[in-house]
Amino acid sequence: MTSTGEAHVTRARTADLIDMQAQACAELKAPLYATLLARAAQDVRDGGPCADAVAPLEGAPGPAAVALRLLGAVHALVLLGETPELAAHYPTSGGSADHPEAAWGPFRRAVAEHPEHIAAWMRRPPQTNEVGRANMLISGLVTAVAGLALPEPPPVRLLELGASAGLNLRADRFRTASGRPGGPEFSWGDPGSPVVLDGAWRDGAPPPRIAGAAARVPALDVVERLGCDVDPLDPLDPAGALALRAYVWPDHPSRTARLAGALALARQVPARVRARGAADFLVDAALRPGTLTVVWHSVMRQYVPAEEWSRAEGELRRLRTAATGPETGWFAHLAFEPRRIGGTHRFVLTLRVGEGPEEVLAEAHPWGLDARAAEVASLAP
Repeated sequence: MTSTGEAHVTRARTADLIDMQAQACAELKAPLYATLLARAAQDVRDGGPCADAVAPLEGAPGPAAVALRLLGAVHALVLLGETPELAAHYPTSGGSADHPEAAWGPFRRAVAEHPEHIAAWMRRPPQTNEVGRANMLISGLVTAVAGLALPEPPPVRLLELGASAGLNLRADRFRTASGRPGGPEFSWGDPGSPVVLDGAWRDGAPPPRIAGAAARVPALDVVERLGCDVDPLDPLDPAGALALRAYVWPDHPSRTARLAGALALARQVPARVRARGAADFLVDAALRPGTLTVVWHSVMRQYVPAEEWSRAEGELRRLRTAATGPETGWFAHLAFEPRRIGGTHRFVLTLRVGEGPEEVLAEAHPWGLDARAAEVASLAP
């Protein structure tokens, strides 16, 4: 039996995790969520409705994302029209986030008045299929294709680990753009795409290698789009689309717009996502003659158990070794993942073609935009 003292320590730890996410939201310019989580953390300490909501996950480690589960649960209520008082503070429902403190009362009441809904959403892991990260993935892909130095770009097979709803399996149909007055400008992709990744590059254009590759490879011939996820979502299903929308922070209308465009594109461009872990998925992966097979992933490595990732790396080695030229097909591994540098995390794009060395190409905001050339010397693994 857990003593009252032990329960208090566990509850305090959970509140601390929520506070940490509040600070992260503030740093990522999401004042509405920063404010709501700071107040929710105190409500947990005080034994209020938020304490009841998070109780099943008390003591869970950081990756359980207690705060993000709670935010997603309440945002879903807003999007479903169940909490009009709170909706007035959520831009995703036509409200305004200009007075975040005023949102706390309606938020707390929403948690208290919808316990079954909140409990169901607290049991599910957050699913954020961040469309902005496609900027990094496509940058690496055109670099890989250009590096093959073929007369014509080869057909491409995309295999994504941790693909969520598979939105970024359509990344070649997105448009990336950046520029600044009087400075360089850059764009790649379909001008009519419903997904436009504005502000892709901090200096207006990517570093010369990526810019040159994008100029040489203005379009891609993607012949297969296949991913895996331990709990995939179907973007064509209303419940799946709701979950994706609920986990996007309402402070960020540009992310909401990108997601809406990606959901529209998903109805036009088929892709498959299997319910499998990364290692089991890669066991079935094979090369195809005359084709570039690409395994890519973005900000998912931290959620994969060490033993499983070790097996996945073994399968990646197998694919690298098998890629000996056009007769077997080519292979590239692309990753946009965090690395700890000193006391901070930096999000970097890496590329490895065949059995060549891993290259660090760029670094970016966690959501893939505002990218720049990586300071390679400081990015030791």
